Amino acid sequence: MPSPGATSDMTDLIAFIAKSLVDRPDEVEVEEFDEEGEMVIELTVAEEDLGKVIGKQGRTARAMRTVLSAAATKLKKRYALEILE
Repeated sequence: MPSPGATSDMTDLIAFIAKSLVDRPDEVEVEEFDEEGEMVIELTVAEEDLGKVIGKQGRTARAMRTVLSAAATKLKKRYALEILE
């Protein structure tokens, strides 16, 4: 697990994608946790930007998870993305 204050490339990737989608990029928060061998990335955005990050029928969120999974496969690690309300 990265030291406090350090960010992984995966965290930076999700933050970059989310900040590109929302109206209030300064309110994007990304945290990474290790839960039973799987890294979990929690994404929090401003309430009015939640729909932009999730997308119609969850397509944008699914695409972000696909990109994360593809990048994680290269590192031989498991990552999960949780979008918090």
